[in-house]
Amino acid sequence: MAAALASAAEEGHFDELRGRAARDDETYTLELSDKWTQFFDALGTAGFADLNRRTETLQRQIRDNGVSYNVYADASGPQRPWELDLFPLIVAPESWRQIEAGVLQRVRVLDRVMADVYGPRELLKAGLLPPALVRGHPGYLRAMHGVVPVGGTYLHIAAFDLARGPDGNWWVVSQRTQAPSGLGYLLENRLSISRLFPKAFEAMHVQRLAATYRALIEGLKAMSPAGADSHIALLTPGPYNETYFEHAYLARYLGLTLVEGSDLTVRDQRVYLKTLRGLEPVHGLLKRLDDEFLDPLELRPDSTLGVPGLLQAIRAGNVLVANAPGSAFLESSALLGFLPALSRHLLGEDLQLPALPTWWCGERASLEAVLPQLDKCVIKPTYPGSASHGSFEAALGRSMSRRELDEWAGRILREGEIHTTQTWLPLSQMPTWEPRTGGDRIEPRSMMLRVFAVADGPQSWRVLPGGLARLASASEGIATMQRGGSSADAWVLTDVEKGETVDRTTLLAPHQTPAAVVQRKRLVTSRAAENLFWMGRYTERAENSIRLARITINRLNGEDAAAPALLAWLGDMAMKSTLVLPGVPSAVQARRVFERSLIASLDSRDGATSVGYNLRALKLNASSVRERLSQEHWSIITRAESQFSQSCAAHAAQGDWSAADALRTLEAASNDMAAITGAQTDRMTRDDGWRLLSIGRLIERLCVLAPALASGFQTGAVHDSGGFEALVALFDSTITFHAQYQQSRDVAALVDLLVLDRDNPRSLGWVVQTLRGRLAKLAGSAPDALDALARKMPDPADWRLAPLCTPDADDRYSALAALLSQCLGAAWQLSEDISLRYFTHTFETGQSLGA
Repeated sequence: MAAALASAAEEGHFDELRGRAARDDETYTLELSDKWTQFFDALGTAGFADLNRRTETLQRQIRDNGVSYNVYADASGPQRPWELDLFPLIVAPESWRQIEAGVLQRVRVLDRVMADVYGPRELLKAGLLPPALVRGHPGYLRAMHGVVPVGGTYLHIAAFDLARGPDGNWWVVSQRTQAPSGLGYLLENRLSISRLFPKAFEAMHVQRLAATYRALIEGLKAMSPAGADSHIALLTPGPYNETYFEHAYLARYLGLTLVEGSDLTVRDQRVYLKTLRGLEPVHGLLKRLDDEFLDPLELRPDSTLGVPGLLQAIRAGNVLVANAPGSAFLESSALLGFLPALSRHLLGEDLQLPALPTWWCGERASLEAVLPQLDKCVIKPTYPGSASHGSFEAALGRSMSRRELDEWAGRILREGEIHTTQTWLPLSQMPTWEPRTGGDRIEPRSMMLRVFAVADGPQSWRVLPGGLARLASASEGIATMQRGGSSADAWVLTDVEKGETVDRTTLLAPHQTPAAVVQRKRLVTSRAAENLFWMGRYTERAENSIRLARITINRLNGEDAAAPALLAWLGDMAMKSTLVLPGVPSAVQARRVFERSLIASLDSRDGATSVGYNLRALKLNASSVRERLSQEHWSIITRAESQFSQSCAAHAAQGDWSAADALRTLEAASNDMAAITGAQTDRMTRDDGWRLLSIGRLIERLCVLAPALASGFQTGAVHDSGGFEALVALFDSTITFHAQYQQSRDVAALVDLLVLDRDNPRSLGWVVQTLRGRLAKLAGSAPDALDALARKMPDPADWRLAPLCTPDADDRYSALAALLSQCLGAAWQLSEDISLRYFTHTFETGQSLGA
């Protein structure tokens, strides 16, 4: 049945499903290979009828797990879901032996090349490497010359992109050494696909991955300055990076601290992590940003991603960085043509895994050899990504006209050194499941396989038994995720007939000492703390803006809509919360104009800190601490923001956005906010990070509710029945008020519930009391003592009802106004003090540099 559903691969391509090259003649049969026959036999009784359900399950898993690839990520742009095909690439044991031996040999060569280039430079002197490809490469770092990395290994992770030719053999197409991506995505691919095909996964004896990941971490620690006790962190460019999901995923899986450059500082040639409890030493960095951004003092001065002084710490031998900075020149495709001679010189061995024939056009002989066959080549930049060195998009000769080929030949003749050509190879094609209305099909897709070699000790490597298969889209002949391609899991089979067994190693440590358990407790970095703090503030801000918008729209269409005091209070609150743009007539002046402006600005991006703005800000802060959030928590945040934005856009496009439509949209957002705050309350560990999130929410609540109550008295809204109810509703205390005071509209009752009641989580007394308690438990606070920050907050124990609800001679509630002003001032000052103490580690302000 599989053979009947499966289209043959294109002629000239290796057909992974059938294990042979596709040919357009009668000798080519559609019989499947033994390994794919075994896979389909393991589908069970439901067989192919169940594949559409599994496809839907897979898509739901990717969506629910938040797996994303940000092609053009920015603060407002959507994250593209990771593309994963249902069927895995199946690699037979004999093919894997060829790959494994060849990759291990190549990483040894590359490591020795790097050691020579930054050491004695014998290869350059002997003419085995052209200086233009090393010292002329923008990725060569002169600051690293003469530096031997800690542990003596330059390359801890190397990735090789492989293609299978029509003859079934594997060829190296390119190599990645700076910050190769894929280790996290392939792990997510494995978890997803193995769950969908558990019977086939077990029956086919697929090699496992955990042992290699464990070996990587143990190897990094063994080579780091502090040995097995080393603190290893994963250095990420941040949430705007296209593979940020992978960074957060790997950090969580490997038990590493996820850090950005701003989290680290160099003191006395040592690297430290800025945490809430002070500076913690860092002994190793698994970096995921390009070398040029690592240190603004010695590399790119405009880099905001790196750590000033990092290269100095590396030269001093106080920190291991994987991979050692300066490996970018190894990624040039031009280097592939020189590696066979380098292998013979350095290892005395011929390369077991060949690369596609590659010519660097900076050599006259190569230039003359390649020009007549440009139509059979891929033209690549020698220095990819370097604007100053003539980088360009790779071009496929076979798709060009004669005129285009002549134009390229002219460019190569003029600037041969920036051009590298590589023989074009028809990529092998693997099966993919394509649900169709007219009938489901198994369709072939061209693919490349990225495999990884990782260091498990000094000058020792192992190959991850699997990889990341990248599939070309139907419209593109290039297997790249940036151009709409997809991925597939890679199953490397164990040869049980030769006595091989599946390694069932897990990353779960079976025995841990109490000291080790304490050591593994997660540190709260200053950056994570700051993002959690503002995540809390924007959570509260979004919730309050939604509630205020609902109250305003409801009251503007209610029985008390014409009450001047109510309208004045609603207008004042909307203006203070900037739910309407400046210049809009007040609610008293033009009630309907004010209402339409508020509704139109719910998702405004033109200056109003609208509901949509607050939801986007909440999502942005959450994305920066994603590794600390449960998947459900993150999913709710992204869903709340996207659904609110989509609903606002849909109603705005209709041109007549009614109050009823706005209220329905706000109600849905309110429900999502309830789920978000519930996740923060019930699904986050009560560490210092959570305390700062909670403090951020409480500060924001105080900054909103104290001025709201003050405005209620200033506008006289508290003396109006509609205004009174609206004020109680903003405090989210309507049910409690009516239960305790029935229909009373007494100021004393209002002050008692909204100011003094320390059992009401929306009262000012509860907020201030809880703030003092949270502050007392923060890092740096003395045990069983009130912190200095907490002492700056007013003490609710000193508040009394009678003075607060008694008007003075001018019929003003001066004592209450003074208290509300004190609460607001204390909240703003607390926010500033927290920033200075925990985020910037600065305890004094206003000090002159010349003092």
